[in-house]
Amino acid sequence: MPTLRTLTQYASNILNLAQHPLLSSPPPSTSSISTSTQAPFNLPLNQQTQTSFDHTCPVDSPVSCHNITSFPDSCCFIYPGGQLLQTQFWDTTPSVGPSDSWTLHGLWPDLCDGSYPSFCKAAPMYHNITAILSSSNASLSPPPSSSSDSSQTTSTSTLLDYMLQYWLPNRGSPDSFWEHEWNKHGTCINTLSPSCYSPSSSPSISTQPYAPGDEVISFFTRAVTLFRTLDTYAALAAAGILPSTTRTYRREEISAALQKVTGRDVLVRCRGNRLNEVWYSFNVKGSLQEGEFVPSEPVGKMGRGGCPEGGVRYLPK
Repeated sequence: MPTLRTLTQYASNILNLAQHPLLSSPPPSTSSISTSTQAPFNLPLNQQTQTSFDHTCPVDSPVSCHNITSFPDSCCFIYPGGQLLQTQFWDTTPSVGPSDSWTLHGLWPDLCDGSYPSFCKAAPMYHNITAILSSSNASLSPPPSSSSDSSQTTSTSTLLDYMLQYWLPNRGSPDSFWEHEWNKHGTCINTLSPSCYSPSSSPSISTQPYAPGDEVISFFTRAVTLFRTLDTYAALAAAGILPSTTRTYRREEISAALQKVTGRDVLVRCRGNRLNEVWYSFNVKGSLQEGEFVPSEPVGKMGRGGCPEGGVRYLPK
């Protein structure tokens, strides 16, 4: 027969679970936000482009992975995948993208404990990403004045043009790569649900009616906008870490240089001893479409970088 202490603990666990959205992991301490000196990333919104996203989230919306009670508006709170990873590639075999810029890998909604969902049903799957982006003719806002977007300055004006320079695969076609990123990761972000957009039958004054694919445009626009604030090449160069066929670097000096970008640890990944990828971690206050990206520690990612302590090569493209 279970003891009184066991029953009490069981009841406490049940009550605890009831305070969080279904499948949400227990949040880390809120002190990680309140003590941070790094301000949230307020990504620019394109005021010239009217969208069908139909939610104005309250200013006191909780930050993902830090809620202590349930939140009623699922269009203003990202769960269960509340740890957003902005991942970047440095591909040299073959060389991909500009020689003075990293390229975009994806925007991934990991769970708060570091595990991750994939191929979800929060948003529809699509198999015509390029066609959706092309038909929308979506434009990009200029990067914020505080951005270090030096190496990513380009004359391109549309989202698709930008992605064709900075969001490329090292094999296969761009369209299949983007399709994979959307269907595996984008479909797991609950604020991208069509229910969060203005119904086609009754759009509000400030929004357009929803059309299939609008959530795809939202996802790729925000991923690119965030990427433009995270200039990995410039951050490493500022620390004297430049691509070279002869020099090698310590993992610690690479990590220290990238920590200055967001004020939080960045996961540095290698293929063998070659620097190949970085992961920036964020929580989000509000929706993916319009919320603030709050830099966070990469929860559950320890030991996943694979870089040696020394002798890390950063090869030129």
